[in-house]
Amino acid sequence: MRAIWKGFISFGLVTIPVGIGIAQQRKEVSFRNLSRESMVPVRQKRWDPVRDVEIAPDEMVKGYEVSKGRFVTVEEDELARFSAKQEKTIEILEFVSLAEIDPVYFERAYWVEPQERAERPYALLLQAMERSGRGAIGRFVLSTKEHLVLLRAMDGALVVETLYYPEDIRVGEHLEIRERVAGVDVKDEELAIADQLIEALTHEFDAAKYRNETRRALVEFLEAKADGQTPVIPDDVGEPAPVVDLMAALKASLAASASPADGETQEEPPAKPARRRTKQQLSIEDAKLRGVEGGKEDEPGAQGKDEQKPAATRARKRKAS
Repeated sequence: MRAIWKGFISFGLVTIPVGIGIAQQRKEVSFRNLSRESMVPVRQKRWDPVRDVEIAPDEMVKGYEVSKGRFVTVEEDELARFSAKQEKTIEILEFVSLAEIDPVYFERAYWVEPQERAERPYALLLQAMERSGRGAIGRFVLSTKEHLVLLRAMDGALVVETLYYPEDIRVGEHLEIRERVAGVDVKDEELAIADQLIEALTHEFDAAKYRNETRRALVEFLEAKADGQTPVIPDDVGEPAPVVDLMAALKASLAASASPADGETQEEPPAKPARRRTKQQLSIEDAKLRGVEGGKEDEPGAQGKDEQKPAATRARKRKAS
């Protein structure tokens, strides 16, 4: 693991040398803004709209907007006074029940690994936390910012989650929503069917079952364009109709979720034909398109001509017979 921070976990008189590394990273499809004429990335300029000129980095200053259009400026040396001290310790303040922490407070996760010859105290803390079912609330400094964190056990390893502070949570919206639904009357029969529907749709969580279908479709679209093929554009998905009869919708959902009766086999959906790939198929992830325009690696239309030959041959045979 590539550690982005090295230090210690401290609780009581025990210190454990550890390193932390990023546990999450969004796999987004990234784009660059290009000049349509020259096909090169464009530069972003720092522009003064009053003087209508480009300005250098040393001509800029940070400003805090105290009211509409009114700013107070802050120099870098002034901000440095408020930077958190670069401490090298995740100090455990207390242990808490994990069930008491709502996921709305979770910000970002980091793997925690023991440094050399620190495996034994690491394993001790890990196993003790697994046995207790508790997590540890602590503080540590990362990139000059102090973070409130939750240290917890996860499937044989420790993970540290940075937490939002209470002032970061938009409590007003939460209270407004809660008040709107607090007095809504829900019938017992509706609740009973909803309970059955939840039970029918309940399965053991397995993250491997889920895929980012939007990203996959976008990558296939871009790869097809890079190969000079005609990309398949997905159909628009219409908005679902509003529920008029809640009870009828619940019963229909429950019936649709029912498993096939004993002895019946669920019909397999027809497999989609795999998209033919050329020998020099470009991968968006690896090649980043390499500036390819219209699939110059292969002759445009060559693949389509090859696919049309068998069909034309069959047509001639039918005509001859």
